[in-house]
Amino acid sequence: MGSKEAFLHAIFFVLLLLSLGCKCLASGLNATEMAVLKVDASPQLARKIPETLFGIFFEEINHAGAGGLWAELVSNGGFESGGPHTPSNIDPWSIIGGESSISVATDRSSCFSQNIIALRMEVLCGDCPAGGVGIYNPGFWGMNIEDGKNYSFVMYAKSLENTNLTVSLTSSDGLQNLASASIQVAGTSNWTKLEQKLVANGTNRTSRLQITTNKKGVVWFDQISLMPSDTYKGHGFRKELISMLLDLKPRFMRFPGGCFVEGHWLRNAFRWRESVGPWEERPGHFGDVWGYWTDDGLGYYEFLQLCEDLDAAPIWVFNNGVSHNEEVDTTAIAPFVKAFPYCFLQDILNSLEFARGSANSTWGSVRVAMGHPEPFPVKYVTIGNEDCSKIFYRGNYLKFHSAIREVYPDIQMISNCDGSAGPLDHPADLYDFHVYGDSNTIFSMKNKFDSISRSGPKAFVSEYAVSSNGVGRATFLASLVEAAFLSGLEKNR
Repeated sequence: MGSKEAFLHAIFFVLLLLSLGCKCLASGLNATEMAVLKVDASPQLARKIPETLFGIFFEEINHAGAGGLWAELVSNGGFESGGPHTPSNIDPWSIIGGESSISVATDRSSCFSQNIIALRMEVLCGDCPAGGVGIYNPGFWGMNIEDGKNYSFVMYAKSLENTNLTVSLTSSDGLQNLASASIQVAGTSNWTKLEQKLVANGTNRTSRLQITTNKKGVVWFDQISLMPSDTYKGHGFRKELISMLLDLKPRFMRFPGGCFVEGHWLRNAFRWRESVGPWEERPGHFGDVWGYWTDDGLGYYEFLQLCEDLDAAPIWVFNNGVSHNEEVDTTAIAPFVKAFPYCFLQDILNSLEFARGSANSTWGSVRVAMGHPEPFPVKYVTIGNEDCSKIFYRGNYLKFHSAIREVYPDIQMISNCDGSAGPLDHPADLYDFHVYGDSNTIFSMKNKFDSISRSGPKAFVSEYAVSSNGVGRATFLASLVEAAFLSGLEKNR
């Protein structure tokens, strides 16, 4: 479709919406009243919209990643979500068999130093029930198992005696068997990585993974994973969801948050360094703002890979030493300062080296080892999220800005402070603008940027929504209001 034809189609659609709206309004007016709308679609009045104007914001919220775009079907596969103290809660895992037949509890026997929790399963029955006893995992609201599809199963296990296990995909009640395979655990004190392909012979959208045995004795489990074999380009993303993102044609992607970056407490903030490397060795963390555990299989590397797959410029939002309830004093932000047990500034420089560094650099070599020899083109970073009002934000911001500018002078830095309200008191290439409200509020902001100064940092509108009268119901009114707000951004591009 040519640009002129597409433009005329868009005009027709707008006129159709307006005519429908006017018809509805007219029902309460005198039938003889008429409104006339004149549209000048002259080519000389058209304005070219930059290709880079629109993108997406991806945050680990409402299981957008864990249980969503990230194709891992097992929830809490490393048994870490119950915390470091054992015995701990193993939700959503459950037991198959009664208390007289089986006993399970977490302990600290894992072979992975960063996620030390493992599950100890003791089979007590010598003459176990038909089908055996064991454990099962329903995933996130049930696993969507599809007929004919291949699934890759991985787990780490150990047992002092040779033990035969049955790995199955079943219906939520265990009565329908969709796939099954036998796995042998060799009798040894060492952990063994076990892998198995499962082919589904039926479809069930609320399935579960179960591991059972008839053998009396003790077996330990850790890092259990089940992934569809046909993820997008083999990168771990669900095809049916990433296809929707591809259809949006985003030119940039802001990640991984949002409040997910900050945490209510710093101990629960997103740590990029703990989300790279082999998935088995990632400790995961509790996202305390949105209230659920993520194993960080979708980590910093995977976010960068997602940007590349979408052909979208990565915009890396990092924690600047601020959570919802804590702030790190600016004097403790600089590298190698021991006043706080986490060197924020050096860590962020390391994150950029991971993305952009050569194969010979310390962190660039980690990226290469993960399968990406070429650097990722990170050219934008946002220093913090909604932190402008915090006491130490500006001081921390300046530390990060100075250090990044020295090492990576081409990187564009985005401030949390609103430059539309007046000149910023610190250097920035862009400022991050967020707005949420009811329909009237968002509609009233359609001309927000008409009179903003064209000198100084540019606006980066990374979060906006009708959030109080329509967002949960996805109403037509909310959609129209957000479209009106976006038209104002297009006008001021």
